Amino acid sequence: MAEQDEEWSSNANEATQISLVQPGADSPKALSTFHPQFTYSVFGDEEQIFGYQGLNIKLRFAAHDLYPNVSISSDAKFKTVGDTKATDIHAILKEHLPPYAFRKSSSFKTHIQEGANASTFTPPGKLIESYTSRGRNFEIWCGELTDAWARLLLERMQIFIAFFIEGGTSLDLEDQEWTLARWRVFFVYEKLLSPPSPTTSVYSIVGYSTSYRFLTYQPAPIPAKSQPFTFPPAPLPISSLPCRARISQFLILPPHQSHSHGTRLYGAMIRTFLSDPACTEITVEDPNEAFDDLRDYCDYARLLANGTLAQIKLHTNLDPKLTAKRIGVRVPSAKLLDKPLLRALRLKNKLAPRQFDRLVEMHLLSQIPAHNRQAGTARLTQRAKATDEGDRAYYYWRLLVKQRIYKKNKDVLIQLDRTDRIDKVEEALGEQGGDYERLLRGMEGKGGGEGEAGVRRERGKRKVVDEDEDADEDEDVEGVREAKRTRTDEG
Repeated sequence: MAEQDEEWSSNANEATQISLVQPGADSPKALSTFHPQFTYSVFGDEEQIFGYQGLNIKLRFAAHDLYPNVSISSDAKFKTVGDTKATDIHAILKEHLPPYAFRKSSSFKTHIQEGANASTFTPPGKLIESYTSRGRNFEIWCGELTDAWARLLLERMQIFIAFFIEGGTSLDLEDQEWTLARWRVFFVYEKLLSPPSPTTSVYSIVGYSTSYRFLTYQPAPIPAKSQPFTFPPAPLPISSLPCRARISQFLILPPHQSHSHGTRLYGAMIRTFLSDPACTEITVEDPNEAFDDLRDYCDYARLLANGTLAQIKLHTNLDPKLTAKRIGVRVPSAKLLDKPLLRALRLKNKLAPRQFDRLVEMHLLSQIPAHNRQAGTARLTQRAKATDEGDRAYYYWRLLVKQRIYKKNKDVLIQLDRTDRIDKVEEALGEQGGDYERLLRGMEGKGGGEGEAGVRRERGKRKVVDEDEDADEDEDVEGVREAKRTRTDEG
C-alpha cells in the first residue's frame, strides 16, 4: 500500500503552478510563473495530493484585477477502490477561490483577451506613493474594506495567504460594515508608461498588506467644573477614534521579492499611520522571521534618520554599589537611561514598547566599541568598577537587556530555581546580542531586501513568551547578573 501511495502521490507545492497573465497575441501570456511556498493549509500537513500521476494544477490570475482561473490536468487518475479514491482537488480549492474561478479556460481567455475594463483599471482606494526601482515604475494604493472593489481584489487573493504566509488566516469579507471599516488594505502595483495593447492594463500586482484598527481608550481630561453629559451629534466614523494600527498580512509576491518592494510598502504604511492623528501606536500581528528583519531594519533606519537615536545615551558613570552582585540589588535602569525621554520618543514615533526597547538596545550596542563587545565577558571581571568606559558600557548594556528578557518571561522563569533562572536569561542574552550584531552588520552593508537586512539569519525565529506588543512594564528585576549561558525565550 505504501508503494501505491507513493506511485499515486504528488507534491502539492511542485504540482501547483501560479501565473500572473495579461493579453497576448492570440491567448493570455504569463508575466511570471511561480510555485507556492506552503500548501499544508490547503492540501494537508504532508503537502501531498493522492490519486494522480503527472499532476499539474494551474492557477492563473489576471495581473491587474486578479481574476482567477483553475485548470487541472494529469497523465493518469487513480480509479476508486472501496473507500480509497483520488483527492477531489476542485472541492478543496473551492474553499479558497470564488466560484467563477472554475469556469472553462475559454471563458478566462475571453476575459483576458477582450476585457473591456482592463484599459481603464485603477487599483482601489487612493494613490499614496509612487517610486522607481531598476528603471520600472511602481505605485502604492490604500483603501478600506468597506470599498466593494477592495474586497473583491482581496477575495481573489485570499489563497495567497495559505500559499505564502505561514500560519496566516483569511479575512472574513462578509463581516459587518463597522468591522470592515477597521481594515485598511495597501496594494503595490507596477505601472507601465503605456500598455502593450489596447486591451491591456498598465497595472500588474506586486504585493499587498492589511492593517486593523484596534480602538484604544484615551481618558479625557477632568474638567475644572462638572458639565452635563451630551452624546455626539452623529455617529463617529471609526477612522476618527483613537486606535492602534496593527499590521496583519504582508506579502510581496515571489517574482518581486529581494527588490526592496517590502521596504517600500512597509515605509508607506508607517508614514500613513504616523500622519493619522487617530493612530497612537503601530504594532504587528505575529511576524515571521523575515518580517522581523524587515521591520527592524526599517524602524532602525527611520529612527536614525529622524534623529531619535542620537538623543539616547547610556550613562556609565554610576556608583558601583548600585549594581553590586548581591540579592536584592536591582538594575538601576532609571539612572542608566533617561526614562522620561525614552517614553516621549517612543510615543512620538508610535512604536510598541517591546519594539522600541529592542531598537534602543541595538543602538546602544552599536555605540560600544567593537573590541569591547567581541571580548564578551572576559573583560567584565571588574563590572561597574572597570576603568575602560567601553567595558562599563557593555556591562550595563547586558544588565538592561537581561532585565527586559526577565520581565517578559517572568511567569516562566519564576518556576525555576535561581541558578537555572540566571543561566537561561544569560543564554537568551547571548542569542539576542548575536541577532543584534547580525542586523547591525546588515545595515552597515546597506542591506534591507525583503526581510533579511542584507544578512542571512543563522538561527530560528526569535521566540516570545509574552507576544503582546502593547504591554509596557516598568518593574525592576532581582538577581539577574553575569553567569553561564543556557536557553530561554527572549521576548
